[in-house]
Amino acid sequence: MSKKHPVIAVTGSSGAGTTFVKRAFENVFRRENIFSAIVEGDSFHSLSRAEFKAAVTEAEQDGNDHFSHFGPQANDFHALERLFKSYGESGTGKKRYYLHNDDEARHHNQRLGCNQQAGEFTPWEDIPAGSDILFYEGLHGLVAGEDYNVAQYVDLGVGVAPSVNLEWIQKIHRDNAERGYSAEAIVDTILRRMPDYVNHITPQFSRTDVNFQRVPIVDTSNPFVARDIPTADESMVVVRFSDPRKFDVDFPYLLTMLHDSFMSRRNSIVVPGGKMGLAMELILTPIIQRMINRV
Repeated sequence: MSKKHPVIAVTGSSGAGTTFVKRAFENVFRRENIFSAIVEGDSFHSLSRAEFKAAVTEAEQDGNDHFSHFGPQANDFHALERLFKSYGESGTGKKRYYLHNDDEARHHNQRLGCNQQAGEFTPWEDIPAGSDILFYEGLHGLVAGEDYNVAQYVDLGVGVAPSVNLEWIQKIHRDNAERGYSAEAIVDTILRRMPDYVNHITPQFSRTDVNFQRVPIVDTSNPFVARDIPTADESMVVVRFSDPRKFDVDFPYLLTMLHDSFMSRRNSIVVPGGKMGLAMELILTPIIQRMINRV
């Protein structure tokens, strides 16, 4: 961990809602005038889109129906570990971008003078000089295994883990609306990822400092036929701190500011879903202020 060059990692599965948390952090960074170096988790995949499809086909031919982006075979965890370590020591490191679509490809090709296609990666480039914080958002911000340990270099780990049925509903609706995938194709992806989800995604939530778990209060018993994503007002959010003393969490203040919230355990507060964004900013702002002020 680093006092001078802090690393923040927001981690969560596909469809979990990490982008929502990213916005909350961006609001805090902007309000507190903090210069953050942003790192996208997808950029540490080890395979391009075409290479991944070929690897899936090859794995299936070998009897492996569970090759996925959630596991180490499709990611470069060592490169991510090197980045976190390097940034914590010197505020430097290498990053790149995964190009999700043609618009991103055009933008980065123009910026870097390269000619990459959607589904490929930009060349590695230096983290911008003079940043205050490294901010990672993706699948593997706190991953650890036999010969890699990304989590050890994280100063603040935040998990986004909605109840699993809600997570699947969000993924099905997002992948259908934004990517045009059929419901059947999305379910196949969920099933293919399940072993890696259990072995490489879920354990990270035991290494986080704070978890935000949105829990629906409407029936989501069959997520594969749900017509709508439960709204914020149809949800509660469980906020769990691994050690409230680490960041001097002021629970009485949070209970006062977040009406209709309550403590469910000594380290957990339950917040109405509609107040999730406010809760994140109230919780994260003093934590980030302390991280910056201790430099």
